[in-house]
Amino acid sequence: MAPDDSGPGHGGPEHGRAGHVHDEACELAHGDRPVPPTDRRLVLAFVSPVAHELAELAERLRWTVVVLEPESRRMDEDPIPYVRQVATADLAGIDNATDVVVCDHDRPELGDVLAAVLARPTRWVGIMGSLRHTAPHVAALRERGVGESDIARVHRPIGLDIGSRTPMEIALSTMAGLLADRNDRSGGAYPAP
Repeated sequence: MAPDDSGPGHGGPEHGRAGHVHDEACELAHGDRPVPPTDRRLVLAFVSPVAHELAELAERLRWTVVVLEPESRRMDEDPIPYVRQVATADLAGIDNATDVVVCDHDRPELGDVLAAVLARPTRWVGIMGSLRHTAPHVAALRERGVGESDIARVHRPIGLDIGSRTPMEIALSTMAGLLADRNDRSGGAYPAP
């Protein structure tokens, strides 16, 4: 006869594996509870290798993803599957539940696209780039008359400081930072026991 595995300490509703009390986080981690929906959106400005990786991770983490690409040629040549692609910030549906990541800081459209994004009530805006190099978006936004308080809304670099260099590492770092923010966490390491 098989042992009864429905009681306390056996994966039942009150206790989890190894006798630990189950809470919502444990139930989610073990697949015992459906993942709740989220209203967060992610707009990726410019098709790039990082945008491809970000789109995949963000979709799996339950962000609604939109790619903002003003050059239709780039969307045709390098489409990002499974996400809506638009040509202007007006069409991206940016609102106060939207995170925006600019995925290419060398594009000539950078200033125009970023100024259009900052004219909306975004929740968070970030642009790829290293602190070792001049931030090209600052001059581009000043040339377009964007105020200093709006320029200061742009986070650079993006993501958590994990030494990321490849597109997947940058995407992982960025989504980890956004996920920490979504969950109201610092994004730092857990304190030592």
